[in-house]
Amino acid sequence: MKNDKKLIRCEWCLRSPEEMHYHDHEWGVPKHDDQVLFEYLILDAFQAGLSWTTIIRKRENFRKAFDQFNAEKIARYGSKQFERLMNDAGIIRNRQKIEASIRNAKGYLKIQEEFGSFDKFIWQFTGNKTFVGKRKSMKDIPATSAESDAMSKELKRRGFGFVGSTICYAFMQAAGMVNDHKVSCFRYKEV
Repeated sequence: MKNDKKLIRCEWCLRSPEEMHYHDHEWGVPKHDDQVLFEYLILDAFQAGLSWTTIIRKRENFRKAFDQFNAEKIARYGSKQFERLMNDAGIIRNRQKIEASIRNAKGYLKIQEEFGSFDKFIWQFTGNKTFVGKRKSMKDIPATSAESDAMSKELKRRGFGFVGSTICYAFMQAAGMVNDHKVSCFRYKEV
């Protein structure tokens, strides 16, 4: 059923099979697993200025390069691991984004310690519920929201990098904090 080309989907996912699979199985589904939330945080930061197609096609490479997004390992990365990442053609080799990923892993661990979980911290920005966008067109989807503004501000205050409001909004969409599937999309009611 999910591969049925007659299903109505959000247009953004029609560019590649990888994006369609991501759309059909992950995007907008509420996530509460800290490991998954951390992965999304890292991937959305790397997407800044790039297409999601680029990131989704390199996702497995990112998983290998970043120790399956194990925050405890990433937080301990030193110059050797940093240089390994800078030389890894399978990922986006951006010095600032790699540095931010290491810094964000440290911040993520501090948040887990303070709040008991990253999930508890991050979902507070939507009052622990999913906002339903009721979008009729892709043009109706905003790039930011008051909630993503607040999330961005708090993450930056805690030393995170590449967490502007647009990146935070994309994270919220991916993590199911916002359901921005078009109302005509078959996934709208499913998530």
